[in-house]
Amino acid sequence: MAPLTGRKVFIGMASAFGVIISVNLFLAYSAVNTFPGLEVKNSYVASQNFDSDRAAQEGLGWSVSAQVTDDTLHLNIDDAEGRAVEVADLSATFGRATNVRDDQTPAFVFTGRDYTAPVTTAPGNWNLRMVARAEDGTEFKQRVVVLVNP
Repeated sequence: MAPLTGRKVFIGMASAFGVIISVNLFLAYSAVNTFPGLEVKNSYVASQNFDSDRAAQEGLGWSVSAQVTDDTLHLNIDDAEGRAVEVADLSATFGRATNVRDDQTPAFVFTGRDYTAPVTTAPGNWNLRMVARAEDGTEFKQRVVVLVNP
């Protein structure tokens, strides 16, 4: 058996730390590359109208819920009395909470009681980021968490 020398210990320690640092750098790069964490491009500009936009949105009295059944996304928008709301305009992005790879743009159809759209899902946590416009022009934005069960 060869004797344990200082050179061998140094090479072993340098190799171990080299692997650890390489893996950490790769994971950090992957995390930032797949999810930048941005909700808006300029948070200062978005904050200037936040309170007035929130008050107008809350003034509508809408409640929103969503669920997936048999590869169909059901979006319910109800007014303060619990009646279904037919909006003037509706756009949305449906995707995973952590990356944009699975993002979809559902083509909603109003059925008289809810909005439906075909989607492709897998079990887990999904987000529906919707923007609706009321008949009076008020914009309603909300992120709805949708849990898809296996």
